[in-house]
Amino acid sequence: MSDPGAGPAPRSRLLLGLAAGAVAFAAADTYVVVLALVDMMQGIGLSPEQLQRAAPIVSGFLLGYVAMLPLIGRIADLRGRVPVLTAALVVFAFGSILTAAAYDMTTMVGGRFLQGVGGGGLVPATLALVADLYPVHRRAIPLGIVSAVQEIGSVLGPLLGAVVLAVADWRAIFLLNLAVGLVLAAAIAAAAGREGVEQRGAPATSGRRDHLDWLGVLLLLVAMAAGGLVFQPPTQLLTDLTWGQLFIPFVEDGGRWLTPIGAVAIAAVVLLLLRTLTARRPLVDLRAWGRSLREADLVGATYLAVALGGVILAFATADPKIEVFSEQGWWYLLGAAIGTVAFVVHLRRAEAPLLPRGTLAARPAWGSVVVSFFVGTALIAALIDVPLFARTTVYPESQLMAALVLLRFLAALPVGAVVGGYLTRMLPAGLVAAVGMLMASGGFLAMSRWDITSLESWTATVPLVVGGLGFGLALAPVNAAILASTADAVHGVASAMVVVARMVGMLVGISALTTIGLRRYYAEQAGVPPVQDVCPAGTTRCSEYSDLLKAAGIAQEQTVFLGAAGCALVAAVLALVLLRGAATRGTPTRTGLGIG
Repeated sequence: MSDPGAGPAPRSRLLLGLAAGAVAFAAADTYVVVLALVDMMQGIGLSPEQLQRAAPIVSGFLLGYVAMLPLIGRIADLRGRVPVLTAALVVFAFGSILTAAAYDMTTMVGGRFLQGVGGGGLVPATLALVADLYPVHRRAIPLGIVSAVQEIGSVLGPLLGAVVLAVADWRAIFLLNLAVGLVLAAAIAAAAGREGVEQRGAPATSGRRDHLDWLGVLLLLVAMAAGGLVFQPPTQLLTDLTWGQLFIPFVEDGGRWLTPIGAVAIAAVVLLLLRTLTARRPLVDLRAWGRSLREADLVGATYLAVALGGVILAFATADPKIEVFSEQGWWYLLGAAIGTVAFVVHLRRAEAPLLPRGTLAARPAWGSVVVSFFVGTALIAALIDVPLFARTTVYPESQLMAALVLLRFLAALPVGAVVGGYLTRMLPAGLVAAVGMLMASGGFLAMSRWDITSLESWTATVPLVVGGLGFGLALAPVNAAILASTADAVHGVASAMVVVARMVGMLVGISALTTIGLRRYYAEQAGVPPVQDVCPAGTTRCSEYSDLLKAAGIAQEQTVFLGAAGCALVAAVLALVLLRGAATRGTPTRTGLGIG
């Protein structure tokens, strides 16, 4: 038997590295539409003036990412980490190609939703994989690194989009996602196979499968080819007298799917589904995945998805200039409340609920969820408002240079994660997390004193580095605390709850802090004298008047940073109190391996 205190084998480290890389790449896609959104709108027939109609493109991804996380985390507990990782990447890739081929809003939102489901599913499976591969006393460092690359990916998404858009159109972004997603899925499956990893809930197998469902492959290829022609029909075929008949609807105004080529695509999909449900060795074992969904408590997951979805939509559809959440937000929140009540009742009655009884009973377990929420509310202020401050002051004409200011923060974050991991091996997790969030609070407090010339001085780097180090210090012990305070059999769903809390915290934080900041901006703007009292007669604008407006913008960002400092301080206090007693410095034992 191997030394229980030793780390994983080299191939297992490769598997974990690939999973972490997948998390980073999928997280980058969370905000990749920031620069491409207008082009994506035009690709489905919307004009830039209809920007408000594009909100579902963003909120659809967030819904898939957050609302489905607990279900996927639970499936990872029941079926194994690697099957969920590979399946999530395949779903992410399919969502990417659907988005790239979209011709209307429904298709695009559906593609983005699937991207969110796939991208979000990678996170709890990867965090649980860390717990499988490392003993309690050695988990903190890899957990911190995984969490750090997730946050870094979210910020690098717009930069990736800018690079791709410089040489191609917006569809290339999602075709790149398709390629990378499939390559990572194949690499993870290969790495797990070489390591001899077996999935949970399935009989052990060895070697490669000796049978391939060629009929299923053929039906899949026909469905993809016909579906591709429906989504993006070539002009040459449309205008051809013979082939063009394939694209003529059976009935007037019947739409693209009520055409001969659409009928072929639909028939191929139906036959493929029937094949996967009836074949002895199907291309994709939907029956097994169906059993996993039932075992994972699909009903409870639906109630929780309604609850989370209501919260997400209430804040994601709001105009922060005038409100914390939208007018429809009250209805969304009502739906969220109903979903929450139904979920709680279901948990008490179900024999095998989504969140097994007692999963978060320990104070460090539910405390990690609470602390993660406040970490998210503070973290989003750095990710969004540091570049905004740079645009307001020293880089008004360069979004790229403004984004690069944040690199000082991002470079410190993974360093803090590694340091936090080492400290968590020697000190209580609550203490390490509290110190980290105190550092983050201090960094934000210093940022709240920035003025129009602050970023021109090297001293502006200090709060950025201190804040990045602080968040890095906190990420590892929070994740380590919940994994150390929950059973091995629920690590996937427990990790999912921490991630959900942080994502919801980010949504609530950016909405609330931006609203508060804008109120300060409008108050400052109200004190600006009329332009004719500042500028020379006969002019409508001058540098003096612009500087007054810029000062109002600076006041807005200062208020946001001050609010973020308060959120970070709350997180520090809660971490010190709630994470006390988490056994993150456990004895070097290894139990519950099941990384299949």
